Amino acid sequence: MTQTTDIPREQQPRLLDAFCCQGGAGMGYHHAGFDVTGVDKDPQTRYPLGFHQSDAIDFIRAFGSGFDFIHASPPCQHDTDCQRIQGNAHPDLIAPTREALNATGRPWVIENVPEAAWDGTLRADYLLCGTQFGLNVRRRRAFETSWNGGGDLLPPCWHHKGLLAFEHKGERAYADAMGCTWMNKTEARQAVPPAYTEWIATQYLSHETEAAA
Repeated sequence: MTQTTDIPREQQPRLLDAFCCQGGAGMGYHHAGFDVTGVDKDPQTRYPLGFHQSDAIDFIRAFGSGFDFIHASPPCQHDTDCQRIQGNAHPDLIAPTREALNATGRPWVIENVPEAAWDGTLRADYLLCGTQFGLNVRRRRAFETSWNGGGDLLPPCWHHKGLLAFEHKGERAYADAMGCTWMNKTEARQAVPPAYTEWIATQYLSHETEAAA
């Protein structure tokens, strides 16, 4: 597993990982040197960091301003093509999440599926894929940030033959390829690969350094 950045704990910025599930996103920020606390309405027995069981939006409204940075991954079912094709209706949680985040006055990131950006629900400041980080997975995710993107460039994604997807039959292979080694395949299907948020964290820290200069 990737080692965390060597930042003394008393100097680690505090990060809230909202809608955390089993901690793929949170682990990436942990690797980047953040002190991470997860919140989710469901119990997450394998969440590897500090955890509170609570409604994520309510928690952001009540406690979000006490953190240095907030990551939110609202459920993606409202915007996924498969749910639309099946005629399943799900609430849009991106808009109320954004409203709650803005009210905290803290910097934030919202992550979701690319379809959320294509239909205008989410602004895709960054669109990331596993192959950009050397991961053997086809998994695109969009990120809207309070600082409106910018920063380092990544190589374009390359969906070559042999990439693993949700349909891969190996119970461990998909989770391991994502870097979510503590999860099973079902949990990994809901996860953000830690490499994505570790990279997002470096963009945020670079932005803060430039803003302070």
